[in-house]
Amino acid sequence: MERVAVNPANWSLDMGFNQGETVSGHTRTLYISGQTAMSDDGRPEHEGDMAKQLALSIDNLEAVLVEAEMSLANLVRLNVYTTDVDLLFPHYGLLAARLGAAGVAPTTTMLGVTRLAIPGQLVELEGTAVA
Repeated sequence: MERVAVNPANWSLDMGFNQGETVSGHTRTLYISGQTAMSDDGRPEHEGDMAKQLALSIDNLEAVLVEAEMSLANLVRLNVYTTDVDLLFPHYGLLAARLGAAGVAPTTTMLGVTRLAIPGQLVELEGTAVA
């Protein structure tokens, strides 16, 4: 798989994402449902704690990737949904660091939403990965 970043301006790189990305030569595409701070048995975790919810959401996203024999390095698209954009921003570096450690800056959109499907959840990560 070959990935080429498309950034007419470089400001987004400081935030850990490319403005666009072309992908060629891939053989598999994984569409990842929104991942939140849920335990392995389906219980919501860390109510009211954005940092812990974000960390567990990333872990859960990565678990889906691993199950598909991929990693964060295969992530080409990431949608971030949050009930509180202002609360998320101070913790966003956690996500950017995990992506940076994997050597990727997937195209990303962050959306503020009224609520998520599970009451008490503050952040949800949805992605697309290619291998």
